[in-house]
Amino acid sequence: MRRPVVAGNWKMHGSRSANGALLRELEQRLNPEWPVDVVVFPPFVYLADAARTLDGGQIRLGAQDVCAEATGAFTGQVSASMLKDVGCRYVIVGHSERRRLYHEDDVLVARKFAAVLHAGLTPVLCVGETLEERENHHTESVVARQLEAVTAMNGAASFASGIVAYEPVWAIGTGRTASPQQAQAVHAYLRSRIAAQDANIAGHLRILYGGSVKGGNAAEIFSMPDVDGGLVGGASLSADEFLKICEAAAQRETVSGTVRP
Repeated sequence: MRRPVVAGNWKMHGSRSANGALLRELEQRLNPEWPVDVVVFPPFVYLADAARTLDGGQIRLGAQDVCAEATGAFTGQVSASMLKDVGCRYVIVGHSERRRLYHEDDVLVARKFAAVLHAGLTPVLCVGETLEERENHHTESVVARQLEAVTAMNGAASFASGIVAYEPVWAIGTGRTASPQQAQAVHAYLRSRIAAQDANIAGHLRILYGGSVKGGNAAEIFSMPDVDGGLVGGASLSADEFLKICEAAAQRETVSGTVRP
């Protein structure tokens, strides 16, 4: 069974006091029997604080970005080994905001993916299309290009230690959400692209949905057979909302009521 993941991307939000309070509440209320991996991605400056708060707890720590280089004169950048040293286990690469606002191309994202793997961390590769690309029926070609930039550089085997997050750009922070069927179609397509190179890895690959996931829609989205959890934005800043999403992931079932393989 693919163990679901619920990942909270805090983006550029929070403070030391607010983060500490949120993490302590999540740890206290998170059911240890839920079969779900829970990860939070605070801003860089709060990672050390979060690591201390979460030490020995159920929630795992991740970083929102990473430098593709291992070391050197790269002012303002943070390497994968530094993230590991501070307590991170996961790193997001290729988030749509990094691609759009900071002009990160597919090759750079693939290099970041490789850097995370090399450090022994788990990369979370984000892929997704804009509204214009969807309306022009380019969704599959866009996500295939983004995915295959990574496999071309690192091989399909690299996804044995990675996670993919499908985040339709038109659904991020807009209140719009892909329908469960739309999400399933893209997730199944992504899995098929990996399966064409390695069916075993594809079968175990966890593919998350990211795009205005909330407590009220999570269960329906997670009921899809190829949706293995969520990359959650704004809702991860509320303990009540985030825990509802975690519970939905822990209890995910198919429409027929049987647990997915």
